[in-house]
Amino acid sequence: MTDTTANGVTVRRSATDGYWTSDRAARRRRSRHAADMRLRAYGIVAIGLAILLLGILVASLISTGYTAFVQTEIAVPYRLDATEVGRDDPASAEFRDVVRSSIRAAFPEAAEENFRELEQMFTPSTHFLLRDRVVEDPSLIGQTVTLAFPASDIVDQLAKGQVDLELPEDRRRISDFQARVFQEMEERGLVATPFNWGLLFNSNSRFPELAGLSGAIVGSFYALLVCFLISFPVGVAAAIYLEEFAPKNRWTDVIEVNINNLAAVPSIVFGLLGLAVFLNFFGLPRSAPLVGGMVLSLMTLPTMIIVTRAALKSVPPSIREGALGVGASKHQVIWHHVLPLALPGILTGTIIGLAQALGETAPLLLIGMNAFTTSPPGGLLDASTALPTQIYIWADSPERGFQSRTSAGILVLLSFLILMNAIAIVLRNRLERKW
Repeated sequence: MTDTTANGVTVRRSATDGYWTSDRAARRRRSRHAADMRLRAYGIVAIGLAILLLGILVASLISTGYTAFVQTEIAVPYRLDATEVGRDDPASAEFRDVVRSSIRAAFPEAAEENFRELEQMFTPSTHFLLRDRVVEDPSLIGQTVTLAFPASDIVDQLAKGQVDLELPEDRRRISDFQARVFQEMEERGLVATPFNWGLLFNSNSRFPELAGLSGAIVGSFYALLVCFLISFPVGVAAAIYLEEFAPKNRWTDVIEVNINNLAAVPSIVFGLLGLAVFLNFFGLPRSAPLVGGMVLSLMTLPTMIIVTRAALKSVPPSIREGALGVGASKHQVIWHHVLPLALPGILTGTIIGLAQALGETAPLLLIGMNAFTTSPPGGLLDASTALPTQIYIWADSPERGFQSRTSAGILVLLSFLILMNAIAIVLRNRLERKW
């Protein structure tokens, strides 16, 4: 600090006068502002890159999987003669002959040597589908009814523009005769492409045109139900004890470290544990949703404990102190005050943990939950598959028709994950309390 006198006036000057207005200070300000702008730009670029990659993923799935949500069907008049299809026991009739005779009558111009190619344009399970329709509605017996059934995979690909007819006949799966007949079918109005409800309500099949996700959806539901019934009460109880009752000593520190480590263990390790303990030691049935749910509960339990402890810690200490001050017991404080306030965070973490378990594949493959089942499981001990393992099976299948169904299965799985996360957000917003 210095004093200067000019014209009889004393002026006190600080050593920092001019510090904020000098050229050096201006350069520092510009440098800081540039650093702030670079940091903001890095964040925008990172978010944009993440959105771009997500958009590429979703676009690739939609571009390859949207065709699986429609199915080509061919309508043919089927003559259900009462002499061939008995009214007393229609299920025992030989519907394969009914289908062949109906196809011959619908396309009389086809030569005998081309009939096999004509028959291959229909799904090989047409006679089973016709049988099920007649068993469901016996009044059809004795009539000639026009019914639409799925076309074979090669015809379905042709209808969706996935077959290049410019290639030589020996380099494509569909023949010139079949392509010509399909064009005639379209001109006669026998071909339709409705929404493929079978993708959601059919079980797995060797034929792509009939394969669906019904068995996988039911199997995933059973597995997640078992996972929830085990991991939720055990995880919440363990978190309450560790957070509210357990003394802070070396043993509890070891337990907390191990819980945090288990949350980071790869899921395939839990699959090996389930294979060794549940299948080999206890002898539980292979491919059962019960075993799958128990393995998934082992995987989600550490996460459930960590999330619940974090929710309990978020409750202000004044809530506990106020309840204890009016004479409530420790049990009453936790059950009537702390737990209800922590419930939104607990439920949110639980749903997110279940969503993570829904997308796990490796542990389910190790316990054999990739069985080929033609009907949904009827219980927890029936052989079943799950959504991620069903997608894996389709991706490994050589038939081209399963390629689009693989992408469609991923879209269905992502829809369930988005729905579960949306439910978690809604529950958190509706149950969250302000204090």
